Amino acid sequence: MHPDTAHSDAEPTPSKIFQLPTVRLLDSKSQLPGKDWPHAPVHRLADNAVYFVTAGTLQKRHLFDTPQKRDLLERLLLSFARRDGWQLEAWAVFANHYHIVARGNPDSRNLGEFLHDLHGVSARELNRLDRVIERKVWFNFRDTKLTIQHSYLARLNYVHQNAVKHKLVTLANQYPWCSAAWFERVASPAQVRTIYGFKIDRVKVEDDF
Repeated sequence: MHPDTAHSDAEPTPSKIFQLPTVRLLDSKSQLPGKDWPHAPVHRLADNAVYFVTAGTLQKRHLFDTPQKRDLLERLLLSFARRDGWQLEAWAVFANHYHIVARGNPDSRNLGEFLHDLHGVSARELNRLDRVIERKVWFNFRDTKLTIQHSYLARLNYVHQNAVKHKLVTLANQYPWCSAAWFERVASPAQVRTIYGFKIDRVKVEDDF
């Protein structure tokens, strides 16, 4: 992936689609995969690539507009990341977009393929919930490779604090669909103080959702 490169999503081929079990729509909670938490964050750059990714819905429509739908997207995001070998170090899921900081390793699947599968399956499951056919859900995603430690740490905090930035909560750990509460639980107090101390007002992100 190249820094600051936008991508248009295409539907993944059927052979690569991650299949959820077939369940009754009335029991919507049971269709969600388990919340597969990642390992503790690393918080240092190394040889493996680390990317900051933002993805938005078509026309910025608030399609994931209920807790149930945001649960679906977050759990699929965590599940696909683990399946494809991407360590999520920060994430935030909203009604019409999401942000992640994802760390790869030599065996990780291509980032674009990981996101295409995520978008294809989440769109299909959302459309099934809403009882609509072949509605296009995602517009594109933008990925930036992080190569400077300060930029990396600032974007970790940006993602953790994004719900506060959007004025959805007053404290980051109050927002259910982001990594802040998980981060505060698995990281050391010193790590939390360090990351939360990074200024995010100068982080340049297209975030007018």
